[in-house]
Amino acid sequence: MRSEDEIREQYEFLKEELEDEEMRHEGVRQMFTYYRRALGWVLEEEHI
Repeated sequence: MRSEDEIREQYEFLKEELEDEEMRHEGVRQMFTYYRRALGWVLEEEHI
């Protein structure tokens, strides 16, 4: 299992990648959005 810091680091990386100008392809963008959302849910559940 990954530590919270590793998960947060991955989440921030994906957030930055999603905002990058080169991430224009809609399919890739959508995939990152779903992945980012899932990571957010995992972090949220850990703190409830």
